[in-house]
Amino acid sequence: MITYIFVTNQLRIKMRRDVFQAIADPIRRDIIGLLAQEAMTVNAIAEQFEISRPAISKHLKILDECGLLQITQSGRERHCQINPYQLMTVADWLEQYRQLWEQKLDSFEEYLDILKTKNNKDDQNK
Repeated sequence: MITYIFVTNQLRIKMRRDVFQAIADPIRRDIIGLLAQEAMTVNAIAEQFEISRPAISKHLKILDECGLLQITQSGRERHCQINPYQLMTVADWLEQYRQLWEQKLDSFEEYLDILKTKNNKDDQNK
């Protein structure tokens, strides 16, 4: 993990890059999606977006600092490859909410079944 120190009016603020910061931006999420399909050069990634090459490089730098990708130099080309294991932090965090929503949806389904049964009984009694 990389720590950046910003000095503003003699106040030092430490900022750490993490996976959640990486996925907070839609362009970085799209880059992750592209690299999940195949390794690509920086230029090939940049061609997929309507933003500048330097802007793509900044996004790639953040993804690299978060440990989500590996950049290797081959001659003049820089090749990017995804490191999906870093996304396990996100998957683990999301798992608790997946379980919560499954419980909520199961409860809602039970409630709908009760209403349906009640409506069927009311229709039969008419």
